[in-house]
Amino acid sequence: MPPSDLVMMRATDLARAIRDRAVSAREVMQAHLDQIARHNPAVTAIVSLRDPDVLLAEAEAADRQLAENGPCGPLHGLPHAVKDLSATAGIRTTQGSPLFRDTVPAVDAIHVARLRAAGAILIGKTNVPEFGLGSHSTNPVFGVTRNAYDPAKSGGGSSGGAAVALALRMVPLADGSDHGGSLRNPAAWNNVLGLRPAAGRVPGNTDEVFLPQLGVVGPMARCTADLGLLLSVQAGYDPRTPNAIRQDPAAFAAPKPRDLNGLRIGWIGDYGGHLPFEPGVLDLCEAGLNAFSDHGAVVEPVLPAFDPEAIWRAWVTLRQGITGAALAAHWRDPAKRALMKPEAVWEVEHGQKLSAFDLHAASVTRTAWYHCVRGLFDRFDVLALPAAQVFPFAAEETWPRTVAGRAMDSYHRWMEVVVPGTLSGCPVISLPVGFNPAGLPMGLQLIARNQDEAGLLSLAAAYEAVTGFDRTLPPVLRG
Repeated sequence: MPPSDLVMMRATDLARAIRDRAVSAREVMQAHLDQIARHNPAVTAIVSLRDPDVLLAEAEAADRQLAENGPCGPLHGLPHAVKDLSATAGIRTTQGSPLFRDTVPAVDAIHVARLRAAGAILIGKTNVPEFGLGSHSTNPVFGVTRNAYDPAKSGGGSSGGAAVALALRMVPLADGSDHGGSLRNPAAWNNVLGLRPAAGRVPGNTDEVFLPQLGVVGPMARCTADLGLLLSVQAGYDPRTPNAIRQDPAAFAAPKPRDLNGLRIGWIGDYGGHLPFEPGVLDLCEAGLNAFSDHGAVVEPVLPAFDPEAIWRAWVTLRQGITGAALAAHWRDPAKRALMKPEAVWEVEHGQKLSAFDLHAASVTRTAWYHCVRGLFDRFDVLALPAAQVFPFAAEETWPRTVAGRAMDSYHRWMEVVVPGTLSGCPVISLPVGFNPAGLPMGLQLIARNQDEAGLLSLAAAYEAVTGFDRTLPPVLRG
């Protein structure tokens, strides 16, 4: 099989071909290393790439393992790069910060250990913003990640390196994480899928396991079958995280399209004018919704009976408390503080002003919003919003200061559209909906009932079947 064909294959098909010994893990590794050599210099999606000779030796070992004992898991022999916020034993984990430029963890994060156990070969990391803050993957360690569809533009973030590497076929699958849209924004901007799971679906950090968290780990993929495959590896209970969900993750491994006839979609849109959008975003999302309605779904505009500014303020408060606490130890050291980007300092300095009462009040607001969303599911099967408020912007910018003429009052206000999904705790998927006249991609968020990732996967599979979004390649890959 020609190497160019190998990198174009779906991860599910590629894994099957390795298991059936139709192709070797070494051939697969070489094909992806060649793809990285061709395309990564222009976009900086893969970072901390391991020595190719070592990787090829590990692929050969995977072939011997397969011949002698069979596959060790569903990802046997697949190359995989881990988002550079997650600990990878023996592989540099920088978080995009000069403070951690040379940090090499001794232990894997839980989901990384699961990737290895499933047979994936870790080739390196994918680029992120410094500390994962913001939806533009640029940092002083590796530089800026550029968009797969236009390298002059941002690749998004914070899972920007993951999305770009995936879109350019440098990896078959990609993991990411999402606090403020970090699985959804880069997916939308690179024409791939990103799934933010429900809280507890994928076990996360073990440093603190009892306070409510807003960040989750989840999968990214080019098609729904691959998305379900990776989620089935990432998900599942772990005793180190007592709030993890105990459901068997095998339920996600092979999603089937659902019948769209009668599906009820509540279209929140611009939330009654509260959210500004660059021209063309809403039009593309509404065209994406037509793909559902053309096959029997009912799409109805809905304005939640909840103050959107209250949602935003609660999220900002909780984020400052969580993020500020995580970064405070570095901030207290003046030498380290000087190496932290302004947005990180901003989170700490605002977070330290919060009281326990402030955090409790924000959590009460979050709870009220969850119950509002829960009530909307009496009328709708899913809720819909755009996955971003702007199209990919110039890679040299840090973040948009205005959206549709409206000034943004913080580094993350331009991504406010993802906050209702985050704060609900419900699973959210970003689906590709097409391109603007400049050829830049956009995505649509679908929010499902709490813990209904399986329902979102079946919806995505149906949408993929009727739109064929996965067949559109970045310009650099078009023959």
